Amino acid sequence: MAKTPQAGPTSPALARAIRLPHAVAMVVGTIIGASIFVQPSEITGRVPTVPGIFLAWGVSGALTLAGALVAAELASAYPRTGGVYVFLREAFGRPLGFLWGWAMFWTMHSGIIAAIAVVFARYAAFFVPLGDAGVRAVAIAVIVVLSAINAVGVRQGATLQALFTAGKLLAIGLIVVVGFALGGVATGGALRTPAVAAPVEIGVADFAAALVAGLFAFGGWHMVTYTADETEDAPRTIPRALVVGTLIVTASYIALNAVYLYILPVETVASSTRIAADAADAILGSGGGAAMSGLVLFSTFGALAGIILTGPRVYFAMAQDGLLFRWVAAVHPVRRTPDRAILLQAVWSSVLVATGTYRALFTRVIYTEWFFFGLMALGLLLLRRRPDYAPVWRTPGRVVVPLLFALAAFAIVASEIIAEPVSRLTGLGLVLAGLPVYAVWTRWTATQRNVS
Repeated sequence: MAKTPQAGPTSPALARAIRLPHAVAMVVGTIIGASIFVQPSEITGRVPTVPGIFLAWGVSGALTLAGALVAAELASAYPRTGGVYVFLREAFGRPLGFLWGWAMFWTMHSGIIAAIAVVFARYAAFFVPLGDAGVRAVAIAVIVVLSAINAVGVRQGATLQALFTAGKLLAIGLIVVVGFALGGVATGGALRTPAVAAPVEIGVADFAAALVAGLFAFGGWHMVTYTADETEDAPRTIPRALVVGTLIVTASYIALNAVYLYILPVETVASSTRIAADAADAILGSGGGAAMSGLVLFSTFGALAGIILTGPRVYFAMAQDGLLFRWVAAVHPVRRTPDRAILLQAVWSSVLVATGTYRALFTRVIYTEWFFFGLMALGLLLLRRRPDYAPVWRTPGRVVVPLLFALAAFAIVASEIIAEPVSRLTGLGLVLAGLPVYAVWTRWTATQRNVS
């Protein structure tokens, strides 16, 4: 495999300022955005029984933990900026690493930023009336503000993420305590099943669809791996953060669903598109919706902080490898951040918001990250066979955990294609379009080197 080009001797190094609390906050804060407060209806609608709901969330959490364990071992073996990009490059070569970065920039990661920023702006409109143009302006503004904070310094960005994550977990704890304390009084609360005469039968297809929805709600767990060169004792810190963070999120999701089901009937949970607000209204009156809108604002802002922090590190690593313009690999001499990569991400995410194109791109392509996750798990098994492979941390279960996660990841891809073949295959085509681009780029850069 070709060696990774190194920065010149005068290039400043990235600042190593992320410690374990920051890394755990990055995992938790990035995963918990708006979805758990807004719409768990997809899972409840598919498995409308209390045991089925908890089983779906529990299995989703367990599969996410399996992926986190895979990423943890790889991060301990390759603690380098870029995370998943590095793992795929090491296991399968530069073309696959390039495809991951290609899909990240044009659609997956930038699309997530645009989508969450728009959700933030729409909930801001609950308090300040905004038209469509106003929503887009606010969404772009929050992208610019958070990008600027992260450009100032990774310590500032990581600290902001940690503060918002702590606030988010405090709010979740408050919802759980208040919900169980007042829910029974206000609603006669109990964990209830739908009011139907016959038992509810849950098919394999319905449970599989519920799992897909649950796994998407856990999205973002891998992003902490992107910042390895800025993490203290990365080979140990990142694995710990992945495991601890995933367990915290799983416990939070199960606790929130328990409160929802304690306060509201299952059929209401299944049909609600603003479940946290509906639960708050049930016990606090009409003011509950405003409180929950504020919580969604707070939560989405915190999630955006982590997502905006992590993404540029992949583009930075690609530029170092010669797979992107060299100027993207620049490090600010004073702030020691990849400021040009941050700027590049902010510009494209803002374009997606301004044009509204993120909707079509994001919904068609986001499922394809699971194809890469499946390959990452298989790549772990390949890398273990190399004599120079020396991870500090090992995945429990050895072969079982990576294979189980790979099967789950590929099953998600297959189920998405079967459900919406035209849309999903179009999205896959957009991702695979990176291969001819890679071929042209590498040929052009080779010619440039020969000329110089």
